[in-house]
This record gives sequence, C-alpha cells and structure tokens, in this order.
Amino acid sequence: MTGAVVALVCVGVSILFLLFAGNKEADRARDRATGAWSRVVPLIREGHLSPVLLEGRVEAIQVLNAHGQAVASTRQLVGKPPMATFLPSSSSVRAAQVMCPPAGLKGCMTVVAYKVYQPDGIWPLYVAVPTVPWYGDGTALLLAVGVSLVVTTMMTAWVFRDLTKVVTPMNAIRTELAEITATQLDRRVPVPPYGRYSDLKRLAETVNDTLDRLEGAYKQLRQFTSDASHDLRSPITAMRVHLDDALMYPRETDWPKMTKEVLAGLDRLQAIVTDLLTLARLDAHAPLSREVTDLSALAAAEVERRAYRVEIVKNLQPNVLIDCDRLRITRVLVNLLDNAERHATSQVVVSVRAEGPMAILEVVDDGAGVAPEHWERVFERFTRLDASRDRDSGGTGLGLAIAREIAEAHGGTLAIQDSERGARFVLRVPAHRAVSPA
Repeated sequence: MTGAVVALVCVGVSILFLLFAGNKEADRARDRATGAWSRVVPLIREGHLSPVLLEGRVEAIQVLNAHGQAVASTRQLVGKPPMATFLPSSSSVRAAQVMCPPAGLKGCMTVVAYKVYQPDGIWPLYVAVPTVPWYGDGTALLLAVGVSLVVTTMMTAWVFRDLTKVVTPMNAIRTELAEITATQLDRRVPVPPYGRYSDLKRLAETVNDTLDRLEGAYKQLRQFTSDASHDLRSPITAMRVHLDDALMYPRETDWPKMTKEVLAGLDRLQAIVTDLLTLARLDAHAPLSREVTDLSALAAAEVERRAYRVEIVKNLQPNVLIDCDRLRITRVLVNLLDNAERHATSQVVVSVRAEGPMAILEVVDDGAGVAPEHWERVFERFTRLDASRDRDSGGTGLGLAIAREIAEAHGGTLAIQDSERGARFVLRVPAHRAVSPA
C-alpha cells in the first residue's frame, strides 16, 4: 500500500517535471527559430542574401520571393520546392505549424513562417526546427523514470523495514495471546522497549493489566465455586446420612427428630441457593425499583417485625429519606441485623441519621468484634474467619457480600468502622433530594 502511494506521488511529480522540461525545450526551439529569423532578415533587406544559407542551430531555412520562388535555402533544400505554403495572418508576422514532413525534409518538424516586407511584396521566410514532445526530450524522460523508480524502491524498502520491526513485537504479542488458556492465565505478553514502540508498549502493558484482572477474577470465581460447592454439599450430605440411617433402622429412628434435622438442612440449603441467586442478579446489574423511602421507618418496621434473642436499641432520626429499592435495602438491614444478633453478647444498637448529602445506617453489636486486618475480608463471599465469626454459626457466608453489593448498586458504601466494643457496620447511601416547586 505504501509503495503504491509513493509510486503515485512519484508519477505525479514526474509528470509535472516533464511538462516543465517540455515547455523549456519548446522555448529553446522558438528561440532558435527567432535567432535564424534575426540573422536572415537583415541579409534579405540589405541585398546580401546568398543562395546557400548556413543552418546554424535549426534544421532548415528557406526564403521565397514575392512570386513564391525559392531564392535562398540551407544546403538540404537547394533546388527543391518550397517546404511550406502557409503564411501568417494579416494581423501577424509569424505563424507555426507541425508538418510531417515538410517538403524536401524527413520526419515531423515545426515550421515557423515569417513575413518579410520588401518593395516588390511580401517575402516568406520558413524556418524548420525539431518538433518538441510534451516531455521535452529523452534525457528528461529517462531521468524522471529513473528517479521515480529509485525513490519508490527506497521508500518501500524503508517502510517495509520499519513495519517489520513493528510487526515483529506485535506478532509476538498475538502469538502469546493465542496460547493463553484458562489453565495458563499466569502468562503475560512480551512488552517491547520504549522509543519508537511507545504506543505498542502501552498496548502490551494494558493487555497485561487486563490479564491480571482476568486472572484475579478467575481465581475468585474458582474459589467461589469451590466454596459454594462445599456449602451446598454439606447440608445435602447431612440430610442423606439422616435419611440413610432412618431407612436402615426404621424401628429405632426417632422420625419427628429426624424430620426436623432434614428440614433444618433444607432450610440452610434454601438460604444458600437464595443468596447465590441474589448475588447472580446483582452481578448482572439488574435494574432497581427505586422509590422515596423513610430509612428510619424502614429500620423500625424491620426491628419490630420479629423477636430477637438480644436487646435491640433503636436510635432513629425521623424523616431520613432516600431513593432506593425497598426490598433490597430491607435485605441489607436484615443481613446486618442477623449478623449482629449472631455475634452480639446482649445488645445491638441500630442508628439512622442524615449527614449532609448522605443517609447513615449503623448496626453495632457488643460481641467480640472483627480484627482490623479482616475488615475487608468479611465482605468477601464465603469468607472463613475465626470461630467467633464463623459462618457455620448460622449464616451462609454470603450475607455481608450481598449487603455490600446492594449498597454499591445504590451508589453507596458499606464498611466496618472503629467502635469501642464489638463490630460497627456503617451503610452510607445518597439522601433523597427534594425538588422545590418553582
């Protein structure tokens, strides 16, 4: 492609050059004809005209008298008829025609006719010069063709060399990417050095950064799948053991007790599946059904909806309005209350307040708390901590992860903050902005 473009440019430049050379050569031919005219006319007027004239720098010269008879000519036209018969128009003393050939000569030539005024009438003077082609002469044509070929070859070779240098690292990147599979996500594409490859280097670094994120996401997915499989398998295995024992020893089985144990396993299994489906919908960024909601009233209603094994202290500022999906924000509150109840010693404090453009919900328990190095880990899916906050104590290990996903879907945050005792979970979501009537 580059060679073709360079060739087209060279062709255009060569044509312009040849047109210029042709014009210059045509000017020189006219100058030679004018020189012959200026040399012969004085001889005619002074009466010193010789029958045989010198050619000079033209091909042929011929002078006719007023009766059309040749009275002087260059050597090749001696004794021959007039080479041309045309005359300039009445308003001009010069005219030119291309004749192939002029009488008495060979080949195509440009014949220039002049009118010389004599006492007995007009004497025609004919001067023959070589016809100049549009490109000038063969030397200019060969020069243009040669330079075009050299320039096209050099530019093509130069571009090919540079493209080869660029394509080589690009091919290395492409080859490495083609060989990366799900089992080789630790591999990275080669990064070329800076300099002329700065753009390609940035591309390779971006690809490697993407592979880093992909590897991290794949590891997280693999860990999540492993943990989910384990958590689903545990209640299924327990229920199967109970049912197998009951079938093997039907007479010795306490059927009501066994049924309660199987139902408890089914409840746990259903809770895990429900949480997994909720996470799947959150990961798919399902749209929210937003409506203006009083966060304090929502928290009060959820606290009063059921009985807790510990004391629930409410510290709710009225009229804290937010735009939210009520069901999902309720799920956040339920998950935080369930988590706090499992780990509280005797009391859980629920607070709601407005703070600038944000609405704040805090759930604080008086349990053992969470070590600062684990403040982020508790929001990971199926995270295992020490026994005091092990999910096997009643949770699925997904509640806090779901709560944070819902908070972020509402443009807010959920985090653990410092507290004197226990764990302090703080939810921040944008407050509702009332629009005043105009």
